[in-house]
Amino acid sequence: MLFKQLFEPDSATYSYLLSCPDTGETAIIDPVIDTTNRDLSVLQAHNLTLTCTIDTHIHADHLSGAKRLKALTGSKIAYPAIDELPCADISLQEGEVFRVGNIEIHPLFTPGHTNHHHAYLINTPIQSLLFSGDALMIDGVGRTDFQSGDSETLYKSIHQKFFTLPDETLVYPCHDYENRHVSSIAQEKERNKHIAGKSVEEFVKTMADLNLPYPRKIDFAVPGNERCGECPDNVPEEYQGPCARYDQG
Repeated sequence: MLFKQLFEPDSATYSYLLSCPDTGETAIIDPVIDTTNRDLSVLQAHNLTLTCTIDTHIHADHLSGAKRLKALTGSKIAYPAIDELPCADISLQEGEVFRVGNIEIHPLFTPGHTNHHHAYLINTPIQSLLFSGDALMIDGVGRTDFQSGDSETLYKSIHQKFFTLPDETLVYPCHDYENRHVSSIAQEKERNKHIAGKSVEEFVKTMADLNLPYPRKIDFAVPGNERCGECPDNVPEEYQGPCARYDQG
């Protein structure tokens, strides 16, 4: 499997390129519209054709690159089935393996950051890879104070879906703000200051006390991502660069 971790700095978002060497089928998890040209260059450099994009949830901090990449490459758009997005070509849900060539991707329903959030697990002969989206980050967790978030639900998702995985499972989050790239289940169980060793009551209080600022892109990112990354009319001028660069037709 060809695997690349790609970074978009404005929203500190990681996207992940996965390609099956046997079939050439290729996917990008959580693409960002701002880095569409970068993604196309990576695909071209490795002589790959994008088969599909996969989103973990409806993001509030950036516009997805799914629709733009589909227009440019013919790739299909995959989203959690529970979102029921008319723009999605493929519906993903826990218990149903999704294949990109010979790569088996196991969706995990992990609500709490949003009520529809999914993570994706790939088991290889050497290592298991968890693409945890915004549910579990490196020494952190996703916010629960907007967009159907719920701290108690996130606590259960992390403990019941993530912390039951083998300790050696590598954790690849959707975001990191301190130049970190990968963690492991063992490390997050032992060192994650938000949740390690905490009761559900302690976790709920920790999340309530974060006092985080209002997400700067949420007002246009959520409605835009409900249409798989279409630029809505209310994108502020300071964020219109990617929308102006790409024809959204």
